[in-house]
Amino acid sequence: MIHSTTPTLQGKEITKYHGLVTGEAILGANIFKDFFANIRDVVGGRSAAYEGELQKARTIAIEEMSRHAEDLGANAVVGIDLDYETVGSQSAMMMVSVSGTAVSVR
Repeated sequence: MIHSTTPTLQGKEITKYHGLVTGEAILGANIFKDFFANIRDVVGGRSAAYEGELQKARTIAIEEMSRHAEDLGANAVVGIDLDYETVGSQSAMMMVSVSGTAVSVR
């Protein structure tokens, strides 16, 4: 499966548009990760715990979108857009949503 944020693929011809495909992932943040992330925020630096969770959520969302595209008979997704949101009170959960257009290319 080819993924692209652009509407076309250089060197490839889009032969069929299958339609919009999406994927979502919502992951809860562990209370201990929250605690240590807050400490890291106070002293500075990056929060590896949150970065790891975001990476995991992004991978899940893209895989889900790809499965939807494959179910439609596509071999690529173009025009991909990624969105990140917090869900729940006090940002207890993180959501990654991804969307794009499923296409067949040759």
